[in-house]
Amino acid sequence: MALQYDPQIAELMAQNAAARADVAPPPPGDWRTRRTMVEAMIGALAAALPPCHDVDRADYATTSADGARVPLRWYRAREREPGSAVLYLHGGGMILGSVDLYDPIVASYVSRTGVPMLSVDYRRAPEDPHPAPVEDCYAGLCWLADHAEELGADPARLAVMGDSGGGGLAAAVALLARDRGGPPLARQVLIYPMLDDRTTTPDAQLVPFMTWTYDDNLTGWGALLGGAVGGPDVPAYAAPARAADLAGLPGAYMEVGELDIFRDEDIEYAQRLAAAGVTTELHVHPGAPHGFDQLGPGFDVVRRALADRARVLQSL
Repeated sequence: MALQYDPQIAELMAQNAAARADVAPPPPGDWRTRRTMVEAMIGALAAALPPCHDVDRADYATTSADGARVPLRWYRAREREPGSAVLYLHGGGMILGSVDLYDPIVASYVSRTGVPMLSVDYRRAPEDPHPAPVEDCYAGLCWLADHAEELGADPARLAVMGDSGGGGLAAAVALLARDRGGPPLARQVLIYPMLDDRTTTPDAQLVPFMTWTYDDNLTGWGALLGGAVGGPDVPAYAAPARAADLAGLPGAYMEVGELDIFRDEDIEYAQRLAAAGVTTELHVHPGAPHGFDQLGPGFDVVRRALADRARVLQSL
């Protein structure tokens, strides 16, 4: 059977397509327009989430490898006993997103699971290309490990989690922590992660369903890597799919939609993790495009995905 949207998603996507019929997509390389358009969309979707009155927030900061200040936000459910904690890295294709924009999303995870999270306001490309974003995120992990006990978290029960571009950064942070002998991680939770700068050739079967397009992807990777995109010298800490050795990494939970342009790179990464002896759980959601979980919390596929994420987070 040919690929098609999940029936519940299909109706919404048809409405969105009609509303955007007269809006021309920005050309490849136009990260400014993409930042404006996509942040407005994410902001509207996040604002529709119910407020989490049971979650407290506190703002902190740390210092990145080059001396830059990195803002952090700690989320904690009230009346919570000491236990695990998660470093959360927001999505945005390396070129957009922020802690403030994702605030309702992170708070909803904490409210749902009781697991506290530290969100990192990492620098974005192209203003700050690789390695600034991943070094900011790794600095956030080190800060969390150093301050875990005072925050009521167990430094032996830390995980890293991210979606889309943040999922790629989460995978890269796991590689850095392994290679630098950094804070041990109990799990990496990768939600439709952006892992491979070589995903720029359109798959005709996926083109009708794209929410993050090949032009978007080329723009994001180009902003992060400049002229190195697709070449032989891209480091694994920028594009984790380039890593030659995945052994010794923390166990992985991965999700991707069947209609996501990241589908094949994510499946391949999960297979390579498993082949390297890393315990790996992979979900490929039928009929789901990139960012499907932000389209409608009442959709069956979204409820299933959120339940699985909560299960994994609560098992840390």
